[in-house]
Amino acid sequence: MIMQKITPHLWFDKEAKEAAEFYVSVFDNSKISSIATIRDTPSGDTELVAFQIMGYDFMAISAGPFFKINPSISFHVKCRTVGEVDQIWEKLSVGGTVLMELGEYPFSKRYGWIQDKFGVSWQVIHTEGEFEQRITPVLMFVGEVSGRAEEAVGFYASVFRDAKAEVLARYVEGEEPERAGTVKYAQFILYGQEFGAMDSAQKHDLSFNEAISFIVNCRDQAEIDYFWEKLSAVPEAEQCGWIKDRFGVSWQIIPANMGELLARNPEKTTPVMLKMKKIVIADLEKAGEG
Repeated sequence: MIMQKITPHLWFDKEAKEAAEFYVSVFDNSKISSIATIRDTPSGDTELVAFQIMGYDFMAISAGPFFKINPSISFHVKCRTVGEVDQIWEKLSVGGTVLMELGEYPFSKRYGWIQDKFGVSWQVIHTEGEFEQRITPVLMFVGEVSGRAEEAVGFYASVFRDAKAEVLARYVEGEEPERAGTVKYAQFILYGQEFGAMDSAQKHDLSFNEAISFIVNCRDQAEIDYFWEKLSAVPEAEQCGWIKDRFGVSWQIIPANMGELLARNPEKTTPVMLKMKKIVIADLEKAGEG
């Protein structure tokens, strides 16, 4: 199976494994792929969990209460039947918070937006027509970046090769506080993976942060260097392969075999990695040999 080029990454205090187990129980075609521990990080020993939801790869980490997941990044769950929407909604509802009530909307016969008990937001939607990707990350541009969704999807399409972006719907007069012409929904495709974006001028007390980031699995150092240069816009956020772009979205620019590199000699490779800003593969390989 080919690794996803881009993998959503969820940051939890202590609940990464518990959350992954919950998602595997909620969604069909889901599984925990691996569990590993990285020792002696600034957060102490951290647990890394790789899992799939409906065949879509995720990563999660238990690394302390430093970042809180919020609905600025949510996940569309495309369902082929109304019954499937209801079934998933019922399971996600346990301990969760409804953001948009489950019901019929102009854009779908059955749709609801819910924040689950771990803080992760899901837009569960009955979708007609053909589709393969069941899970779609959706970025909501609010607060200081409200109104910049169209700029952002164009930027991402320019950075990632063989990408495309399209605004599918715009707000119109009468939808205040939304500003006419801003993005109601846009789609962008990066390495064959679908993403969504939307503007919101509502008074949301939330913004993009490190709690949800996107791992870019790079094939070599040249690709790491490329994405680092193109995406990193906040120097003080650069640490251990993590960066923030001009819109505040967090990315992890790492080698696709990062786990293998760290596992070769963890007592040596982990301290070397933790001192890095941009990941340098040759230095990790050298530490692994020593």
